[in-house]
Amino acid sequence: MVENRQGLRQNLFQFSLLVIINACVGAMVGMERSILPPIAENEFGLTARTTMLSFISVFGVTKALTNYFAGRLADATGRKKVLVAGWLLATPVPFLLMWAPSGGWIIAANVFLGVSQGLTWSVTVIMKIDLVGARYRGLAMGWNEFAGYGAMATTAWLTGWLAQVYGLRPVPFYPGLLLVAAGLLLSVSLARETKAYAGQEQDNRKSSGNELSQLEVFRRTSLSDRNLSSASLDGLTTNLKDGLAWGLFPLFFSAAGMNLNQVGILTAMYPAVWGVLQLFTGSLSDRIGRKRLIYAGMWVQAAALAWISLGANFWWFAAGAALLGVGTAMVYPVLLTAVSDVADPLWRGTALGVYRLWRDSGYAIGALAAGLLADFLGMQPSFWLIGFVALCSGLVVLFRMRESL
Repeated sequence: MVENRQGLRQNLFQFSLLVIINACVGAMVGMERSILPPIAENEFGLTARTTMLSFISVFGVTKALTNYFAGRLADATGRKKVLVAGWLLATPVPFLLMWAPSGGWIIAANVFLGVSQGLTWSVTVIMKIDLVGARYRGLAMGWNEFAGYGAMATTAWLTGWLAQVYGLRPVPFYPGLLLVAAGLLLSVSLARETKAYAGQEQDNRKSSGNELSQLEVFRRTSLSDRNLSSASLDGLTTNLKDGLAWGLFPLFFSAAGMNLNQVGILTAMYPAVWGVLQLFTGSLSDRIGRKRLIYAGMWVQAAALAWISLGANFWWFAAGAALLGVGTAMVYPVLLTAVSDVADPLWRGTALGVYRLWRDSGYAIGALAAGLLADFLGMQPSFWLIGFVALCSGLVVLFRMRESL
Protein backbone atom coordinates (compact mmCIF):
# COMPACT_ATOMS: atom_id res chain seq x y z
CA MET A 1 0.00 0.00 0.00
CA VAL A 2 1.22 3.50 -0.83
CA GLU A 3 0.67 4.83 2.65
CA ASN A 4 3.05 2.17 4.03
CA ARG A 5 5.86 2.81 1.54
CA GLN A 6 9.27 2.97 3.19
CA GLY A 7 11.60 5.93 2.67
CA LEU A 8 12.72 9.07 4.42
CA ARG A 9 11.03 11.58 2.13
CA GLN A 10 7.71 9.73 2.09
CA ASN A 11 7.60 9.58 5.90
CA LEU A 12 9.37 12.80 6.83
CA PHE A 13 6.64 14.12 9.15
CA GLN A 14 6.38 10.93 11.20
CA PHE A 15 10.16 10.54 11.26
CA SER A 16 10.60 14.13 12.48
CA LEU A 17 7.89 13.65 15.10
CA LEU A 18 9.69 10.57 16.45
CA VAL A 19 12.93 12.55 16.62
CA ILE A 20 11.18 15.14 18.81
CA ILE A 21 9.59 12.46 20.99
CA ASN A 22 12.95 10.78 21.53
CA ALA A 23 14.46 14.13 22.49
CA CYS A 24 11.91 14.26 25.31
CA VAL A 25 12.86 10.69 26.25
CA GLY A 26 16.57 11.53 26.48
CA ALA A 27 15.95 14.76 28.36
CA MET A 28 14.23 12.81 31.15
CA VAL A 29 17.50 11.00 31.89
CA GLY A 30 19.49 14.21 31.62
CA MET A 31 17.70 15.55 34.70
CA GLU A 32 19.73 13.15 36.83
CA ARG A 33 23.11 13.17 35.12
CA SER A 34 24.77 16.07 36.93
CA ILE A 35 23.01 16.22 40.30
CA LEU A 36 21.93 12.75 41.41
CA PRO A 37 25.31 11.82 42.99
CA PRO A 38 25.52 15.18 44.86
CA ILE A 39 21.96 14.65 46.16
CA ALA A 40 22.92 11.20 47.43
CA GLU A 41 26.00 12.59 49.15
CA ASN A 42 24.71 15.93 50.48
CA GLU A 43 21.07 15.18 51.34
CA PHE A 44 21.07 11.49 52.23
CA GLY A 45 24.58 11.29 53.68
CA LEU A 46 25.76 8.46 51.42
CA THR A 47 29.54 8.48 51.21
CA ALA A 48 30.32 4.97 49.93
CA ARG A 49 30.55 5.13 46.14
CA THR A 50 28.99 1.68 45.77
CA THR A 51 25.87 2.67 47.71
CA MET A 52 25.60 5.98 45.87
CA LEU A 53 25.85 4.37 42.46
CA SER A 54 23.19 1.78 43.33
CA PHE A 55 20.63 4.42 42.22
CA ILE A 56 22.07 4.23 38.72
CA SER A 57 22.32 0.42 38.82
CA VAL A 58 18.58 0.16 39.53
CA PHE A 59 17.90 2.33 36.49
CA GLY A 60 20.22 0.21 34.35
CA VAL A 61 18.71 -3.12 35.38
CA THR A 62 15.10 -2.04 34.87
CA LYS A 63 15.85 -0.36 31.55
CA ALA A 64 17.81 -3.35 30.27
CA LEU A 65 15.08 -5.84 31.15
CA THR A 66 12.36 -3.59 29.74
CA ASN A 67 14.30 -3.20 26.48
CA TYR A 68 14.05 -6.93 25.95
CA PHE A 69 10.31 -7.10 26.52
CA ALA A 70 9.70 -3.85 24.63
CA GLY A 71 11.09 -5.30 21.42
CA ARG A 72 8.98 -8.43 21.78
CA LEU A 73 5.86 -6.42 22.65
CA ALA A 74 6.43 -4.11 19.69
CA ASP A 75 6.59 -7.10 17.34
CA ALA A 76 3.55 -8.76 18.92
CA THR A 77 1.13 -5.90 19.63
CA GLY A 78 2.36 -2.92 17.65
CA ARG A 79 4.63 0.04 18.32
CA LYS A 80 2.34 2.88 19.38
CA LYS A 81 0.79 1.10 22.37
CA VAL A 82 4.26 0.47 23.79
CA LEU A 83 5.25 4.11 23.24
CA VAL A 84 2.21 5.50 25.05
CA ALA A 85 2.59 3.03 27.93
CA GLY A 86 6.19 4.17 28.37
CA TRP A 87 5.19 7.80 28.74
CA LEU A 88 2.44 6.95 31.22
CA LEU A 89 5.03 5.20 33.40
CA ALA A 90 7.26 8.29 33.29
CA THR A 91 4.59 10.47 34.93
CA PRO A 92 5.58 9.88 38.60
CA VAL A 93 9.32 10.39 38.03
CA PRO A 94 9.66 14.20 38.40
CA PHE A 95 7.48 14.21 41.53
CA LEU A 96 9.45 11.41 43.18
CA LEU A 97 12.77 13.12 42.45
CA MET A 98 11.56 16.51 43.69
CA TRP A 99 10.11 15.37 46.99
CA ALA A 100 11.95 12.15 47.89
CA PRO A 101 12.53 12.08 51.68
CA SER A 102 14.93 9.12 51.47
CA GLY A 103 17.06 7.12 49.09
CA GLY A 104 14.30 4.54 48.72
CA TRP A 105 12.16 7.08 46.90
CA ILE A 106 15.01 7.81 44.48
CA ILE A 107 15.30 4.09 43.80
CA ALA A 108 11.55 3.96 43.10
CA ALA A 109 11.88 6.93 40.73
CA ASN A 110 14.67 5.16 38.87
CA VAL A 111 12.60 1.99 38.54
CA PHE A 112 9.83 4.01 36.87
CA LEU A 113 12.39 5.89 34.78
CA GLY A 114 14.15 2.70 33.69
CA VAL A 115 10.93 0.98 32.62
CA SER A 116 9.75 4.12 30.83
CA GLN A 117 13.05 4.56 29.02
CA GLY A 118 13.14 0.93 28.00
CA LEU A 119 9.72 1.18 26.40
CA THR A 120 9.92 4.62 24.81
CA TRP A 121 13.49 4.65 23.54
CA SER A 122 13.35 1.08 22.24
CA VAL A 123 10.17 1.65 20.29
CA THR A 124 11.28 4.95 18.72
CA VAL A 125 14.32 3.08 17.38
CA ILE A 126 12.11 0.36 15.90
CA MET A 127 9.62 2.84 14.45
CA LYS A 128 12.29 4.86 12.64
CA ILE A 129 13.78 1.71 11.15
CA ASP A 130 10.28 0.68 10.04
CA LEU A 131 9.77 4.00 8.29
CA VAL A 132 13.02 4.55 6.39
CA GLY A 133 14.04 1.06 5.23
CA ALA A 134 17.54 -0.25 4.62
CA ARG A 135 18.92 2.64 2.57
CA TYR A 136 18.77 5.26 5.33
CA ARG A 137 19.12 2.97 8.34
CA GLY A 138 22.36 4.50 9.61
CA LEU A 139 21.04 8.03 9.12
CA ALA A 140 17.86 7.16 11.02
CA MET A 141 19.81 5.81 13.98
CA GLY A 142 22.08 8.86 13.91
CA TRP A 143 19.10 11.20 14.19
CA ASN A 144 17.44 9.06 16.85
CA GLU A 145 20.49 8.98 19.09
CA PHE A 146 21.36 12.62 18.35
CA ALA A 147 17.94 13.68 19.57
CA GLY A 148 18.05 11.56 22.71
CA TYR A 149 21.59 12.33 23.83
CA GLY A 150 21.61 15.93 22.65
CA ALA A 151 18.56 16.55 24.81
CA MET A 152 20.18 14.60 27.64
CA ALA A 153 23.18 16.92 27.47
CA THR A 154 20.99 20.01 27.47
CA THR A 155 19.07 18.99 30.56
CA ALA A 156 22.26 17.83 32.31
CA TRP A 157 23.66 21.35 31.85
CA LEU A 158 20.33 22.97 32.74
CA THR A 159 19.86 21.03 35.98
CA GLY A 160 23.46 21.75 37.00
CA TRP A 161 22.86 25.46 36.48
CA LEU A 162 19.51 25.38 38.27
CA ALA A 163 21.10 23.50 41.18
CA GLN A 164 23.84 26.11 41.42
CA VAL A 165 21.28 28.94 41.54
CA TYR A 166 18.29 27.40 43.38
CA GLY A 167 19.70 24.39 45.21
CA LEU A 168 19.60 20.68 44.49
CA ARG A 169 15.82 20.34 44.87
CA PRO A 170 13.06 20.81 43.78
CA VAL A 171 13.63 23.41 41.03
CA PRO A 172 16.06 21.37 38.83
CA PHE A 173 13.34 18.76 38.29
CA TYR A 174 10.59 21.15 37.18
CA PRO A 175 11.49 20.69 33.46
CA GLY A 176 10.56 17.03 33.86
CA LEU A 177 6.90 17.96 34.24
CA LEU A 178 6.89 19.65 30.83
CA LEU A 179 8.80 16.80 29.23
CA VAL A 180 6.31 14.17 30.38
CA ALA A 181 3.36 16.26 29.21
CA ALA A 182 4.91 16.91 25.79
CA GLY A 183 6.03 13.33 25.21
CA LEU A 184 2.68 11.83 26.19
CA LEU A 185 0.63 14.34 24.18
CA LEU A 186 2.66 13.87 20.99
CA SER A 187 2.65 10.09 21.31
CA VAL A 188 -1.11 9.86 21.82
CA SER A 189 -2.24 12.48 19.33
CA LEU A 190 0.19 12.41 16.40
CA ALA A 191 2.34 9.26 16.38
CA ARG A 192 1.15 6.56 13.97
CA GLU A 193 1.54 2.80 14.12
CA THR A 194 4.46 1.65 11.92
CA LYS A 195 4.40 -2.14 12.21
CA ALA A 196 2.94 -2.52 8.71
CA TYR A 197 6.11 -1.02 7.22
CA ALA A 198 8.17 -3.93 8.57
CA GLY A 199 5.74 -6.34 6.93
CA GLN A 200 6.18 -4.55 3.62
CA GLU A 201 9.96 -4.75 3.93
CA GLN A 202 9.64 -8.48 4.58
CA ASP A 203 7.64 -8.85 1.36
CA ASN A 204 10.17 -6.79 -0.63
CA ARG A 205 13.09 -8.87 0.59
CA LYS A 206 11.30 -12.08 -0.50
CA SER A 207 12.81 -13.89 2.46
CA SER A 208 11.49 -17.15 3.81
CA GLY A 209 9.37 -15.33 6.37
CA ASN A 210 10.31 -17.75 9.14
CA GLU A 211 9.78 -16.11 12.49
CA LEU A 212 12.30 -17.44 14.98
CA SER A 213 11.40 -18.37 18.53
CA GLN A 214 12.21 -15.90 21.27
CA LEU A 215 14.86 -18.28 22.61
CA GLU A 216 16.54 -18.62 19.22
CA VAL A 217 16.68 -14.85 18.68
CA PHE A 218 18.17 -14.48 22.16
CA ARG A 219 20.77 -17.17 21.44
CA ARG A 220 21.80 -15.65 18.11
CA THR A 221 22.00 -12.09 19.40
CA SER A 222 23.85 -13.05 22.58
CA LEU A 223 26.23 -15.80 21.46
CA SER A 224 26.11 -17.59 18.15
CA ASP A 225 25.86 -14.92 15.44
CA ARG A 226 29.24 -13.26 15.03
CA ASN A 227 27.85 -9.84 14.20
CA LEU A 228 24.91 -9.74 16.59
CA SER A 229 26.84 -11.04 19.60
CA SER A 230 29.85 -8.79 18.92
CA ALA A 231 27.49 -5.81 18.77
CA SER A 232 25.92 -6.89 22.06
CA LEU A 233 29.34 -7.08 23.75
CA ASP A 234 30.39 -3.66 22.49
CA GLY A 235 27.06 -2.14 23.46
CA LEU A 236 27.45 -3.50 26.98
CA THR A 237 31.02 -2.18 27.21
CA THR A 238 30.03 1.26 25.95
CA ASN A 239 27.35 1.61 28.61
CA LEU A 240 29.70 0.07 31.19
CA LYS A 241 31.77 3.17 30.60
CA ASP A 242 28.67 5.36 30.67
CA GLY A 243 27.65 3.95 34.06
CA LEU A 244 31.05 5.05 35.34
CA ALA A 245 30.68 8.47 33.71
CA TRP A 246 27.20 9.04 35.15
CA GLY A 247 28.16 7.98 38.66
CA LEU A 248 31.76 9.09 39.10
CA PHE A 249 32.25 12.10 36.82
CA PRO A 250 30.31 14.53 39.09
CA LEU A 251 32.20 13.27 42.14
CA PHE A 252 35.58 13.19 40.40
CA PHE A 253 35.17 16.71 39.00
CA SER A 254 33.93 18.05 42.35
CA ALA A 255 36.93 16.50 44.12
CA ALA A 256 39.15 18.33 41.62
CA GLY A 257 37.64 21.68 42.71
CA MET A 258 34.89 22.18 40.12
CA ASN A 259 31.69 23.93 41.30
CA LEU A 260 28.18 22.66 40.50
CA ASN A 261 27.87 24.80 37.38
CA GLN A 262 31.23 23.55 36.04
CA VAL A 263 30.26 19.98 36.89
CA GLY A 264 27.02 20.49 34.95
CA ILE A 265 28.92 21.80 31.92
CA LEU A 266 31.42 18.94 31.98
CA THR A 267 28.83 16.21 32.43
CA ALA A 268 26.79 17.78 29.62
CA MET A 269 29.75 18.13 27.24
CA TYR A 270 30.29 14.40 26.82
CA PRO A 271 26.70 13.54 25.74
CA ALA A 272 26.49 16.82 23.76
CA VAL A 273 29.44 15.91 21.54
CA TRP A 274 28.18 12.33 21.41
CA GLY A 275 24.72 13.51 20.40
CA VAL A 276 25.73 15.96 17.68
CA LEU A 277 28.33 13.75 16.02
CA GLN A 278 25.87 10.89 15.68
CA LEU A 279 24.21 12.91 12.93
CA PHE A 280 27.38 12.28 10.91
CA THR A 281 28.57 8.88 12.13
CA GLY A 282 25.23 7.20 11.51
CA SER A 283 25.03 8.32 7.88
CA LEU A 284 28.79 7.82 7.43
CA SER A 285 28.33 4.15 8.28
CA ASP A 286 25.86 3.91 5.39
CA ARG A 287 28.75 4.85 3.08
CA ILE A 288 31.90 3.31 4.54
CA GLY A 289 30.51 0.40 6.56
CA ARG A 290 29.94 -0.34 10.23
CA LYS A 291 32.94 -2.32 11.47
CA ARG A 292 35.79 0.19 11.35
CA LEU A 293 33.75 2.89 13.10
CA ILE A 294 32.87 0.47 15.90
CA TYR A 295 36.31 -0.83 16.83
CA ALA A 296 38.00 2.55 16.39
CA GLY A 297 35.31 4.18 18.53
CA MET A 298 35.92 1.72 21.36
CA TRP A 299 39.62 2.59 21.34
CA VAL A 300 38.90 6.33 21.38
CA GLN A 301 36.69 5.83 24.44
CA ALA A 302 39.50 3.96 26.21
CA ALA A 303 41.96 6.77 25.46
CA ALA A 304 39.49 9.41 26.68
CA LEU A 305 39.02 7.71 30.07
CA ALA A 306 42.78 7.59 30.54
CA TRP A 307 43.03 11.29 29.62
CA ILE A 308 40.31 12.37 32.06
CA SER A 309 41.85 10.34 34.90
CA LEU A 310 45.07 12.39 34.60
CA GLY A 311 43.34 15.81 34.64
CA ALA A 312 43.35 18.54 37.26
CA ASN A 313 41.62 21.55 35.67
CA PHE A 314 38.44 22.45 33.79
CA TRP A 315 39.89 22.63 30.29
CA TRP A 316 41.71 19.32 30.58
CA PHE A 317 38.50 17.66 31.72
CA ALA A 318 36.55 19.40 28.93
CA ALA A 319 38.93 18.04 26.28
CA GLY A 320 38.63 14.54 27.72
CA ALA A 321 34.83 14.73 27.90
CA ALA A 322 34.69 15.87 24.27
CA LEU A 323 36.98 13.01 23.20
CA LEU A 324 34.80 10.55 25.08
CA GLY A 325 31.79 11.93 23.21
CA VAL A 326 33.60 11.41 19.88
CA GLY A 327 34.34 7.78 20.67
CA THR A 328 30.80 7.06 21.84
CA ALA A 329 29.30 8.72 18.75
CA MET A 330 31.42 6.44 16.55
CA VAL A 331 29.78 3.33 17.96
CA TYR A 332 26.35 4.11 19.41
CA PRO A 333 24.11 4.52 16.33
CA VAL A 334 26.32 2.21 14.27
CA LEU A 335 25.82 -0.74 16.63
CA LEU A 336 22.05 -0.36 16.36
CA THR A 337 22.40 -0.23 12.59
CA ALA A 338 24.65 -3.30 12.51
CA VAL A 339 22.04 -5.30 14.42
CA SER A 340 19.31 -4.08 12.07
CA ASP A 341 21.39 -5.09 9.04
CA VAL A 342 21.50 -8.73 10.13
CA ALA A 343 18.10 -9.24 11.80
CA ASP A 344 15.12 -10.26 9.65
CA PRO A 345 12.24 -7.75 9.69
CA LEU A 346 9.94 -10.35 11.31
CA TRP A 347 12.15 -10.63 14.41
CA ARG A 348 14.15 -7.41 14.21
CA GLY A 349 12.27 -5.78 17.08
CA THR A 350 13.07 -8.77 19.30
CA ALA A 351 16.74 -8.79 18.25
CA LEU A 352 17.03 -5.09 18.98
CA GLY A 353 15.42 -5.75 22.35
CA VAL A 354 18.02 -8.41 23.16
CA TYR A 355 20.86 -6.15 22.01
CA ARG A 356 19.53 -3.31 24.13
CA LEU A 357 19.12 -5.70 27.07
CA TRP A 358 22.86 -6.40 26.98
CA ARG A 359 23.79 -2.82 26.12
CA ASP A 360 21.87 -1.22 28.97
CA SER A 361 22.96 -3.89 31.43
CA GLY A 362 26.21 -1.98 31.11
CA TYR A 363 24.70 0.90 33.11
CA ALA A 364 24.13 -1.37 36.09
CA ILE A 365 27.37 -3.33 35.80
CA GLY A 366 29.40 -0.17 35.15
CA ALA A 367 27.90 1.76 38.04
CA LEU A 368 28.43 -1.09 40.52
CA ALA A 369 31.91 -1.91 39.22
CA ALA A 370 32.93 1.75 39.27
CA GLY A 371 31.56 2.15 42.79
CA LEU A 372 33.41 -0.92 44.08
CA LEU A 373 36.64 0.04 42.34
CA ALA A 374 36.40 3.63 43.58
CA ASP A 375 35.76 2.50 47.17
CA PHE A 376 38.64 0.03 47.24
CA LEU A 377 41.18 1.44 44.78
CA GLY A 378 40.17 5.06 44.20
CA MET A 379 38.43 6.77 41.30
CA GLN A 380 41.45 7.07 39.01
CA PRO A 381 42.19 3.29 38.83
CA SER A 382 38.53 2.61 38.04
CA PHE A 383 38.86 4.84 34.95
CA TRP A 384 41.92 2.89 33.80
CA LEU A 385 40.40 -0.55 34.30
CA ILE A 386 37.14 0.21 32.51
CA GLY A 387 39.13 1.86 29.72
CA PHE A 388 41.10 -1.37 29.35
CA VAL A 389 37.84 -3.32 28.99
CA ALA A 390 36.79 -0.93 26.19
CA LEU A 391 40.13 -1.50 24.46
CA CYS A 392 39.66 -5.29 24.57
CA SER A 393 36.08 -5.02 23.34
CA GLY A 394 37.28 -3.16 20.26
CA LEU A 395 39.70 -5.99 19.54
CA VAL A 396 36.82 -8.49 19.62
CA VAL A 397 35.04 -6.53 16.88
CA LEU A 398 38.22 -6.22 14.82
CA PHE A 399 38.78 -9.98 14.73
CA ARG A 400 35.25 -11.42 15.01
CA MET A 401 32.70 -9.12 13.37
CA ARG A 402 32.10 -9.19 9.61
CA GLU A 403 31.16 -6.05 7.69
CA SER A 404 27.35 -6.03 7.35
CA LEU A 405 26.73 -3.19 4.90
